[in-house]
Amino acid sequence: MKQWTTGQVSKERNISVRTLRYYDQIKLLTPSFKDDNGRRLYSEEDLFTLEKIIILKSLSLPLEKIKEVIERLTYKQILISHHNYLQEQLSKLQTSISHTSELINMIDLDESLSWGRVSHLVQNSQHSCKKWIDYFQEDEKAFLQEALPNLSNNDRTTQQYMSLLRRIEWCIKHDIQPETDEGAQIAFELIELSKDTFQGDTQLMNQFWEVRKQPSSETGLYPISEEVLAFVEHCIAYVDGE
Repeated sequence: MKQWTTGQVSKERNISVRTLRYYDQIKLLTPSFKDDNGRRLYSEEDLFTLEKIIILKSLSLPLEKIKEVIERLTYKQILISHHNYLQEQLSKLQTSISHTSELINMIDLDESLSWGRVSHLVQNSQHSCKKWIDYFQEDEKAFLQEALPNLSNNDRTTQQYMSLLRRIEWCIKHDIQPETDEGAQIAFELIELSKDTFQGDTQLMNQFWEVRKQPSSETGLYPISEEVLAFVEHCIAYVDGE
């Protein structure tokens, strides 16, 4: 039967000798054997117990609680709890990546965007993420979440919408009216892109547009100025009336 000294365990598990001795002192992990010279020796079962302790500590469980539960939990149960913890951390990391992508795309939309506004937008998206989706039926939700552009993505559709949004903001800045050739071209491109996005479902497209016009604080959608929304409506009305 193989046995390990305190020094060997310390080296193999990258845990200090002082910590191992403290665990022994508080009766959390006491080596099962001693050699003729009085050195404490750990068995394989002791090392499994140490693994339990390390995992439970990673779950932020205090040593007092670990002492209470360690004998009642199997190694598999502890591994499952650790797996669930890692899944939660992965979810948080993916959310952080998504919000960072939102920041990048927000700055692409408006290079003069202040940090205060960016911070506010990201915090708002964290607190009211996807509230807009509640306006739709269950069978529509999955389609919309898949089809609509999202600032946390960099797919072709998202980039096309972003490009149109920048062009509209440029027109507004340079006092180019929606009832012009430039406005009409934007309208045609927006209509075609919307048809592709909503797969020709005009009713769903119009319903989303009505939600889009509501305050971003209520919907959780990326805020678009009233000027931009008005420009879109006017340029589309202009080409529809031709």
